[in-house]
Amino acid sequence: MEVFMVQPLADDLGFLLSRASGQVVRATNAALAAHGLRVRQYSVLVLACETADGISQREVAAVLGLDPSQVVLLVDELAAAGLVERQAPEGDRRTRLVVPTREGRRVREAAGRDADAAVEAPLGLLGRAERDRLRDMLTRIWTASG
Repeated sequence: MEVFMVQPLADDLGFLLSRASGQVVRATNAALAAHGLRVRQYSVLVLACETADGISQREVAAVLGLDPSQVVLLVDELAAAGLVERQAPEGDRRTRLVVPTREGRRVREAAGRDADAAVEAPLGLLGRAERDRLRDMLTRIWTASG
């Protein structure tokens, strides 16, 4: 399908970032579907797997920029699928850490390979140096915004 671009939109960085993000998310969701996941669930699973003792739901919400109630639902879905568990850390019965199960770690690895491959399609137009620059710029914007 040919894309019709109106000049004001072609000059609008917010619009372009949104559209590019949408392309990447759609491609990634399609790849993750084989694992029963979507991008947000996968992101929670990655955070749980990459944090040695688990990660609190509040920390997940902060990292992903989501409302804590959204994180509760995502963790509920992952727990129902047997990919994560909620555990109370010693000395703090109010906090719940999101901890991956063995199956969660396995799915994270397989889903990660598929997600990485899916991102190749929309980002394949960029060379390695361009991707690295784009990642650096987006990281600066993200970390500066708190």
